[in-house]
Amino acid sequence: MVTHAESLGVGAHPPLWLSQVAPEDVERGDGPDFVTFAERLLRVTKDSIGGPSGSLLKLRPWQVDLVGGLLARRADGRLKHRQALIGMPRKQGKSALGAGIALYGLAFGPAGGEVYSIAADKEQARIVFGTAKKMIDLEPEFANYFKTYRDAIEMPSTGSVYRVLSSEAFTKEGLNPHLTVADEVHAQPNRELWDTLSLASGARVEPLMVGITTAGVKSDTTGRDSLCYSMYQYGCQVIQGEFEDPAFYFAWWGAPEGADHRDERTWHLANPGLGDIVSVEDFQSSIRRTPEAEFRTKRLNQWVNTAAAWLPAGAWDACMGVESVPDGVEVCLGFDGSFNGDSTALVVVSCPSGGGEVPHVDVVEAWERPSTAGNDWTVPIVDVEAAIRAACRRWNVREIVCDPYRWGRTYQVLEDEGLPVVEFPQSPARMIPATTRFFEAVMNRSLTHSGDPRLARHLANCVVRTDSRGSRLSKDAKGSPRKIDLAVSAVMALERACTEPERLPEPQFFSWADL
Repeated sequence: MVTHAESLGVGAHPPLWLSQVAPEDVERGDGPDFVTFAERLLRVTKDSIGGPSGSLLKLRPWQVDLVGGLLARRADGRLKHRQALIGMPRKQGKSALGAGIALYGLAFGPAGGEVYSIAADKEQARIVFGTAKKMIDLEPEFANYFKTYRDAIEMPSTGSVYRVLSSEAFTKEGLNPHLTVADEVHAQPNRELWDTLSLASGARVEPLMVGITTAGVKSDTTGRDSLCYSMYQYGCQVIQGEFEDPAFYFAWWGAPEGADHRDERTWHLANPGLGDIVSVEDFQSSIRRTPEAEFRTKRLNQWVNTAAAWLPAGAWDACMGVESVPDGVEVCLGFDGSFNGDSTALVVVSCPSGGGEVPHVDVVEAWERPSTAGNDWTVPIVDVEAAIRAACRRWNVREIVCDPYRWGRTYQVLEDEGLPVVEFPQSPARMIPATTRFFEAVMNRSLTHSGDPRLARHLANCVVRTDSRGSRLSKDAKGSPRKIDLAVSAVMALERACTEPERLPEPQFFSWADL
């Protein structure tokens, strides 16, 4: 007899962790009905190697068996599972799977049913919900059964409704879900939303909460184990026999601990759809431009701690090029200022002018507390301002890129002198994409530098902090004496140097002759 675990290996490597489900429970479950519903009525919403937009879904064998285990039924006819955690890397069809489960629960659930898509923020929460709405729009037959609104899908014949919620804004009042589909559980800032919906579903005869996610960092914003990592650990303990919980379903694809993340065989172990719904070429491209910690979480579904080394050994040295930025060329200056504790850094990055030219990064100046200085040492502000003015005389400075925090007086003085000061707040929204651009430029050798040992030291001191929002630079620990200010300045300056400046609108002239 083929077991549930063995069947999931058809056409793909089996999950790293999988709850055992009795074959008879699978046979009397809703899996076959779900497959019929999905393959006859649900359509692909985006062009991909898995199929063109508008074509009917074709579930892979591993997806068929995954849903078969999830929707298994006990001997008394009730759903076997009340909570489930399904983990797989990016681009394995999670959104389509979640949308299909939600629509199936809306169509065939109880009268007066409530289905919810939840996530950590509004944008993420709308991904699965938006996929479901698109599926309805693409299938003409659904027009007879569903009404769609901005944040809800209604089935008037049963009085059931499908809504979207996020951890950012939700009400605890009046919720009575029979099905909850949680997208990217790893990004939940805490347990509040999940626990609220779990409690609210207690009065339902067959409540089901399904979390579909990739891995992430182990801790949440409170510093404790995150909701997702706690559920992951619990699932492992149930499978290993430490706890008995037949109502919890756990399926997790991922690479084993210690696996070489650069080895294509590792990619296949973690990704059941590799070579089918996601291409090997996509992985080959990603491995060259993605920090290791992010590649392990997003592509191999492995858990990571909050900090990891940023640049691989030798990557920065491989980019060493010309000696300095030529005088008179167009540049951006990156400035990261402090008063006493951290260093103050001024970096120059040339603006590429096309024709295959790459930006060049160099240090203008750095001010650090001398090892012999006392606690009363402060950054020489007058010297810093003079260095910025001198740089503006030496090069054609397009922007002086700086964090507006603290040095407001200096920025005002420089602006009053007509210098091009541009604020660049060091917020996650700005620093995460800038950090990614810098990393990709180093890994692709699409920048050069002069080999300044101070910048090399600051880059070596950087760790990358990964949380639900992405990856950004940080010290190895709060209060660490290892400085990173030159690295931060270089990241900001490169981001602006590689961004096309906004064009000024051309003046429009009115002539009576045009009338």
